Amino acid sequence: MSSTARELASRIRIGLNKGNTLEAVGNQGEKSWGNPAITADFIALAKKSGFNAIRLPVSWDQYADQSTAAIDPAWQNRIKQVVQYCIDNDLYVLVNIHWDGGWLERNVTPEKQQQVNARQKAYWQQIATLLRDFDERLIFASANEPHAENAEQMAVLLSYHQTFIDTVRATGGKNSYRTLVVQGPSTDIEKTRNWMHQLPEDPTKDRMMLELHYYSPYNFTLMADDASWGKAAYYWGKDFMSDNDSERNASTDEDYVDQMFSSVKKQFVDAGIPVILGEFGADIRGKLTGDERTRHLNSRAHYFNYVTKSAIAHGLVPFYWDTGSLLDRRQNKVLDQQALNALMSGSSAFK
Repeated sequence: MSSTARELASRIRIGLNKGNTLEAVGNQGEKSWGNPAITADFIALAKKSGFNAIRLPVSWDQYADQSTAAIDPAWQNRIKQVVQYCIDNDLYVLVNIHWDGGWLERNVTPEKQQQVNARQKAYWQQIATLLRDFDERLIFASANEPHAENAEQMAVLLSYHQTFIDTVRATGGKNSYRTLVVQGPSTDIEKTRNWMHQLPEDPTKDRMMLELHYYSPYNFTLMADDASWGKAAYYWGKDFMSDNDSERNASTDEDYVDQMFSSVKKQFVDAGIPVILGEFGADIRGKLTGDERTRHLNSRAHYFNYVTKSAIAHGLVPFYWDTGSLLDRRQNKVLDQQALNALMSGSSAFK
């Protein structure tokens, strides 16, 4: 447990999210959103594919007694088992409280502050105690994308993060020294720059990281269909823009990525605060065919490569968001070799 947060960040080359699995809500069980249960063999595949860290988004609230906040022991044991898979493969692993039905994420308000802080404390007492004996390769993250939209809500969010830190530290043992991750408002770069002017207090020095996410431009990464305010974009990057289909070109390019990551480096990384880029990615537009599809897939691969490379160059630690399209979780094989090659090529900038 001797490494600082900066030392741990310097060892993580590129991470993989196990999305739409342990955080699935609505029906209890990690398979309820269509993915199979996580296996030791799949974690080994992630390691073999080049990732040296895993982010485990986890739902806890639906497995808890709503009056006592006691989390189902069977669910606790399952999370511990998956963490062990990661440690057995010498992977760094991040465990969080994810969307989880929005009990925290959608309630970053003064009206809900006391109630949410009580639940945040109750859950992290149990999570931290459950996983207390794992070494420094296990990292805890307070939340996922807490929806703070102004300075008042930012103050409330800081109280949630402070409860997280105080609660984890109070469980003692290795948790007294474990690296902890807190999220910027909505994990948005610009909102974080504008409103997150301080971090929670931690009695243990140099054991805190900040988490941000990156899905910009939205019309290229996540927008599936055209809307009244704009069209979905299929092409990204200066060398991949279309002359024949210019209305489908993304609204920003490589320069914007560098601009955003440079601002994070200046405000946080250069001040000694490691930054986890906890999620980034871009969906495939399945309806495209022929040359349009080829250009789209090539530009998507370039996006993965460039975001990964730029993140590393600016001191950010990239974690790719995947819900099962990159690596086949049933057959334990690579599904999207082009995307994987792009990610690994981008991560070759890691020193």
